[in-house]
Amino acid sequence: MLRKLLILTCIALTLVKVNAQTPLDTVKHFVFGGFTSLTFNQVSLSNWVAGGEDALSATGILNLFGKYKKEKIAWDNSLDLGYSFLKSGSQGVRKNEDKIEFNSILGYKAVEKLYYSVLLNYRSQFANGYKYPNDSVSLLVSRFNAPGYLALSIGLDYKPNDFFSVYLSPIGARLTIVADQALADSGAYGVDPAQKDAANNIIKHGKQTRMEYGATLSAKFQKDVFKNVNVLSKLVLFNNYTDKHEDNRKNIDVNWEVMINIKAGKYLTTSILANLIYDQNIIAKTQFKEVLGVGVSYKF
Repeated sequence: MLRKLLILTCIALTLVKVNAQTPLDTVKHFVFGGFTSLTFNQVSLSNWVAGGEDALSATGILNLFGKYKKEKIAWDNSLDLGYSFLKSGSQGVRKNEDKIEFNSILGYKAVEKLYYSVLLNYRSQFANGYKYPNDSVSLLVSRFNAPGYLALSIGLDYKPNDFFSVYLSPIGARLTIVADQALADSGAYGVDPAQKDAANNIIKHGKQTRMEYGATLSAKFQKDVFKNVNVLSKLVLFNNYTDKHEDNRKNIDVNWEVMINIKAGKYLTTSILANLIYDQNIIAKTQFKEVLGVGVSYKF
C-alpha cells in the first residue's frame, strides 16, 4: 500500500517536471495543471494511562486537469486519484481512501455560456476493500472494477464563469461493473445475483454488469475563496427513470464531494475531504466519509 502512495507521488513529480519544462503560455488552446499532496499522521504511546493505541496513516492525492478551447469547441478533462492507509495498534494495514475518477466533457457552443455537450465519467478504485467483523476475520467487499461505474450522457453545459459549471442531461446511460464473480453472485452493487437450487448450489452465475438509463445533473465549483484557501465541490445526481421496479424510479442517486485545501506556506497544506453518497441499489442508507490531513503539497 505504501508502494502505491510512492507511485502516485512519483507520477505527480514527473508531471510537475514536464510542466516546468513546457510553459503553459507556449501551448496554444491547451491548458494543463493539477494538484498533488502527501500527508502523514502518526501517534505513538508509551505507558499512556488514558488509553489508546499507536497509529500511523498516510494519504496521497493527485488531481490533474487538461482543457482545450478554440472558437466554439470546449473540451475539459480531469483525473482524480487518491489512496490512503491506516495502521492502528496490533491491527494489520487497512485502507481508508481509494479513488480513481476520470471525467471528460466535450462541448460545442450553442449560445453565450451554454454548450451542447457529451459527458463521459469513469469511477473505480485501486485495491481490494474489506469489511472486518472482528480482528481475525476480513471479508472482501470490493476490488478494482468491482465496482466500476461508466457513464455516458448528452446534454447542456452551462458555464457562466471559469470556476462554476452546471451540466444537465435528460438522456444518459450508466453501466455498473462488478468484475469479481463471487461479488456478482452475491448481488453486490445492484447486479442480479446468482440463481441457486434448493441445496444452495449455483445453477446460474450472477450478472457482472447492470445497465441504467436516466437523467443526470452535474455541478462543479472550484475557486480560491480566500487567500490560500481553495474549495472544490462536485455534485452528481442521477435518476434511473427506466428502472423495472417502479418504486426505484423515484430514487435519486447522490454523489457529493468537497475538498478544501488551506496552504500554510509554499508547500505545507491542510486538506479536508468529505464525500456523501446515497445509492439505494448499494445500501438504503446515506454513506459519509471525512478525511483530514496535514502534509506537503504542490499546485502546478
